[in-house]
Amino acid sequence: MAAVLVVEDDQFVRSALIRHLTDAAHTVRSVGTALEALREVAHVRFDLVILDLGLPDLDGSEALKMLRGITDVPVIVATARDDEREIVRLLNAGADDYLTKPFSVEHLSARMAAVLRRARPAAGAVPPSTVLRVGGLAIDPLRREAELDGVRIDLTRREFDLLAFLAGRPGVVVARKELLAEVWQQSYGDDQTIDVHLSWLRRKLGETAARPRYLHTLRGVGVKLEPPRAERTP
Repeated sequence: MAAVLVVEDDQFVRSALIRHLTDAAHTVRSVGTALEALREVAHVRFDLVILDLGLPDLDGSEALKMLRGITDVPVIVATARDDEREIVRLLNAGADDYLTKPFSVEHLSARMAAVLRRARPAAGAVPPSTVLRVGGLAIDPLRREAELDGVRIDLTRREFDLLAFLAGRPGVVVARKELLAEVWQQSYGDDQTIDVHLSWLRRKLGETAARPRYLHTLRGVGVKLEPPRAERTP
């Protein structure tokens, strides 16, 4: 069971989604505008948001950006737009998945299950004592906490997943295709998806692409995480 926020202004579609989700034993709240959605996520903890793009007050893509500014809750975008560039742009903006309207309740249920599985690591998958250490970085996958030189780093869910995945393979160049498959659970996408998150991570690690410390990009090959040179063991 999950706590789900439905953001949909079409009353017929909204009622159908509420009925289906309630029948599936989910707890459902619903709103019809982007501003109402922002107020809801600011005060209520949700496991998933289903976000329509055709909202009356704000375009859903703008609402998505605003949501990502205040929460890491998984978001499935429901859209009638099937242009691939638009879909990639939404994924880059922080959507976890998308559905093209019209869609069946079975399709929605399958996408929800996949997104919720990725957001909730399997119990016992990570031993409690496992803390990944790379130089001054300490990443605790179980508690989903990361520190740099003893100072807590505030990471989004996707930033943490990317950092933890790379920290589990220190010094190893990971291909972008593998990052998309393992971190984003996507079989396709463009490099911008990864580049945007790497840029955010670098900022929080106090480095830049021009002056990297931990994150190193090998053009045309992939990305690796390793300790700064001064911290490497001879």
